[in-house]
Amino acid sequence: MRRLRWTSYSLVVLCYMLAYFHRMAPAAIATDLQQSFQASGAALGALAAAYFYTYTVMQIPVGVMADTLGIRKIVAIGAALAGVGSLLFGMADTLTGATVGRILIGLGVSSMFISLMKLNSVWFHDRHYGTIGGMSLMLGNVGSVLAATPLVWAVSWTSWRNVFDAVGIFSIVLAVLVWLLVRSHPGEAGLPSMRELEGHAAHPPHQGHWFDGLLKVMRNRASWPGFWPNLGIGGSLFSFAGLWGVPYLRDVYGMTRNDAANHTLLLLLSFAVGSLLIGTLSDRLGKRVPVIVVALAVYVSSWLPMVFNWHMSAALSYPLFVLMGLGAAGFTLTWSSVKEVNPPALSGMSTSVINTGAFLGTAILQPLVGWAMDQGWDGKTLAGARVYSEQNYQLGLGIMLGFAIVGLIGAMFIRETNCRYITIATQK
Repeated sequence: MRRLRWTSYSLVVLCYMLAYFHRMAPAAIATDLQQSFQASGAALGALAAAYFYTYTVMQIPVGVMADTLGIRKIVAIGAALAGVGSLLFGMADTLTGATVGRILIGLGVSSMFISLMKLNSVWFHDRHYGTIGGMSLMLGNVGSVLAATPLVWAVSWTSWRNVFDAVGIFSIVLAVLVWLLVRSHPGEAGLPSMRELEGHAAHPPHQGHWFDGLLKVMRNRASWPGFWPNLGIGGSLFSFAGLWGVPYLRDVYGMTRNDAANHTLLLLLSFAVGSLLIGTLSDRLGKRVPVIVVALAVYVSSWLPMVFNWHMSAALSYPLFVLMGLGAAGFTLTWSSVKEVNPPALSGMSTSVINTGAFLGTAILQPLVGWAMDQGWDGKTLAGARVYSEQNYQLGLGIMLGFAIVGLIGAMFIRETNCRYITIATQK
């Protein structure tokens, strides 16, 4: 049991790290991409967002497949597709070719998060779900950390193209290992479920067609409040850390790319650690909503110094980015909350429904912010890359703050589950 649990978990977490790496990588190589493809801010945003458009569209289908086909198949196929996409991205000669590569990457890695959450729900005890979910987010964010300062270092040593070719090969190797070694649930290996090990009846399977299960989740009014923190908080975080953060710190604060990448590295590390701490705190308190709301209020507040141009020294900017990352981690608890207001057999679908918000928000914000800043751009460039003014960034950051506020308001309507499946508790 332990060997299969941790083998399956470790391989799927590695795939999830790849998803985070590809999600955040454009920020570190934004200047390289602009130089390689002569891209405007809007075009660069569209290139980065191609991943998120595909990811958004695939979330509900992936949730259905996780609950029906099983984790092993969709993760293995997804890792292989992401590998091919990464190779195409690295070899692209045109912006169109690079966009096709990003689309394939998004298609492939779109299966990773939902599959990991589904795996957690069947290979670990219910009472540990918040903690293991937080740990999964923390480990997944190792990928985003690698996409910050380490990626900048790697690109300075070789080239962004060689890096993505190497990542593509690694992804394909990982796909083969997942196919051979991962088990979708204990029963697939002839083992009892976690609940059966504790002397309880196993969670009942979904009766009927998968489409009926999806409709059940979508018709459940308690499913939807968690969508808004994903849209506003997740969308603004991924847009800033994954694309606009490094150029902002370079253009407004005059930082080198390494120093700017260190700030986003710290932001993502704080988000990773915060996900584990907040998940553990929620499980120990036996509450979800208060933890979510307080954390998101901290995140929204952390935008104010940047939006209102309160120029900060490094002694203040680094702590601000830590605070932003810790606060943003609050939205990760929405995945536990939505799972607990729906039947256990539909955990993949329920998580996927609200998770579309984070990637829809990013897909909207990355090109929208670039387009908004292009409108006031004064024509200044540096080594072929556009340089935006402080006022340009103030408009772009203000748009992201608006999305974050929407996310905080939505979180206030999440139903408190007291860290248990409401459907099971009601039946008892």
